[in-house]
Amino acid sequence: MTSEEIKLNVEKALAEIRPFLESDGGNISLVSIEDDRRVMVQLEGACVGCSVNQMTLKSGVEMTIKKYVPQIEEVVNIEK
Repeated sequence: MTSEEIKLNVEKALAEIRPFLESDGGNISLVSIEDDRRVMVQLEGACVGCSVNQMTLKSGVEMTIKKYVPQIEEVVNIEK
């Protein structure tokens, strides 16, 4: 999978999970992809101060991204 294909598939994964985040007043955006293995995202809105955002990041976002791009090893939230 090329870097461009990885980015497109990560965006597809984020589009799949975004409605769930938006329903709770949050959102997520892609910041970067490092070495085609590490995805940097930024949780936004209500997700920023949410006490379960790390669970959402690992159980929801990371799992969904890995479904689209199995070679991704880690998803990290970059805080403002």
